[in-house]
Amino acid sequence: MDRTNATFVREFILLGLSGYPKFEMSFSALVLIMYLVILSGNGVLIILSIFDSRLHTPMYFFLGNLSFLDICYTSCSVPSILVSLISKKRNISFSGCALQMFFVFAMGSTECFLLAMMAFDRYVAICNPLRYPIIMSKEVCALMASVSWLSGGINSAVQTSLAMRLPFCGTNIINHFTCEILAVLKLACADISLNIITMSISNMAFLVLPLLVIFFSYMFILYTILRMNSATGRRKAFSTCSAHLTVVIIFFGTIFFMYSKPKSQDLNGEEKLRTSDKLIPLFYGEVIPMLNPIIYSLRNKDVKAAVKHMLNQKGIQ
Repeated sequence: MDRTNATFVREFILLGLSGYPKFEMSFSALVLIMYLVILSGNGVLIILSIFDSRLHTPMYFFLGNLSFLDICYTSCSVPSILVSLISKKRNISFSGCALQMFFVFAMGSTECFLLAMMAFDRYVAICNPLRYPIIMSKEVCALMASVSWLSGGINSAVQTSLAMRLPFCGTNIINHFTCEILAVLKLACADISLNIITMSISNMAFLVLPLLVIFFSYMFILYTILRMNSATGRRKAFSTCSAHLTVVIIFFGTIFFMYSKPKSQDLNGEEKLRTSDKLIPLFYGEVIPMLNPIIYSLRNKDVKAAVKHMLNQKGIQ
């Protein structure tokens, strides 16, 4: 087939839950509720990290970045999902699909690095407390956050450009809620070896490398905690790390399942995997951002105190 004709795709069709029409309205209500919780929960954390002086520390600086990222991530996908579920309008333009793929992939890549930066911050705070203000200065924190955002954007630009330059000569129907990169690659009628290679390299850089940083950071943290004489000190140290560890396990566990083996799926086995292929990324994209502010504030006395102070200022007891 001629390559010019093969790549002439004006739009894609996102199937979503079209195979289960009875569940679409109830599912859309669930997605809307989760989205509102994401906006409110992460929005409160951002406001607190900016305006409460007690939270002007590196840990809450990165947490504010993470909350902002979660809002951006879900805002790239949830509105289109809700439109698809409620209005049954399932088409998305080629350029709109490319933009959605870029922002979703960029946010995911950036979050991997941010979680690694947060683990390093906890390592310095617990293992080198006297040097903590020097090592984790405002300039260093700003640089670490900038590197996370910039590297995530560059990685996404590479992956998106390589995916959207492929010829799509078969169907334009994406069996997904969004323009998820693996779902789009299944539609390509050309060799995707280059995509597989670049995604494998991306996995090494944005999955394996951050996990190594997190692993060794917590190995040193655990070694330092076990050497503490004070039981109170050990409990406090464990408490400050437990929230981050919980998020890391949920986040990387889900994303590893999704992207650790990027390959074109056999069409004969696609029917069996359709539901899980769509719901697992949705869990990664909606449930995790909803849980983040809950996990980080549940056992965090500083956040609870900041929330109480904010409510008292508004005259709410």
